Amino acid sequence: MTPILQLESARLQLRQWQDDDLAEFAAMCADPMVMRYFPAPLTRVESAALIGRIRGHFNEYGYGLWALERKDTGAFIGMTGLLNVSFDADFAPAVEIGWRLARRHWGLGFASEAAWTSLRCAFAQLGLEQVVSFTTQSNLASQKVMQAIGMQQDLAGSFEHPKLEPGHPLRPHVLYRIDRAQWQATLRG
Repeated sequence: MTPILQLESARLQLRQWQDDDLAEFAAMCADPMVMRYFPAPLTRVESAALIGRIRGHFNEYGYGLWALERKDTGAFIGMTGLLNVSFDADFAPAVEIGWRLARRHWGLGFASEAAWTSLRCAFAQLGLEQVVSFTTQSNLASQKVMQAIGMQQDLAGSFEHPKLEPGHPLRPHVLYRIDRAQWQATLRG
């Protein structure tokens, strides 16, 4: 599959990663508030390695986490996109939608706008039948984004994230889903 390297929404470019994104990305991933629902903030080296893994996912599958850029300023603001679930779970194999934005861009609707654009790609361009999303139970902001883009919580799908140690406070996760028919219903809406 030819990789989908760019998408566009009203206010955002979802684009392929550039080498000069690293400084802003590393700053975002080092911010304790941005990373409070992840096991730990990332170092610059860990952030660079993550960009490398994201690029590899694009090369292998044709989609991944796009870098987000504001159209009005050209500023890098984070990432949003689609990834194959990389761990064993009752709902896998699956494609997940995820996002991470720099703190100064929170509360402006960018996460929902970019996630909606990614969903459109998942169903209209990639022909996927379902997309999932998950987060720790305490991450209510991400759950609001999931709900805003039409995802429904799978109440029976809550799980303990296998990449976190038993007893870790972030291990309990909630699962949300949306399928093609639900997405099409939101379009008619």
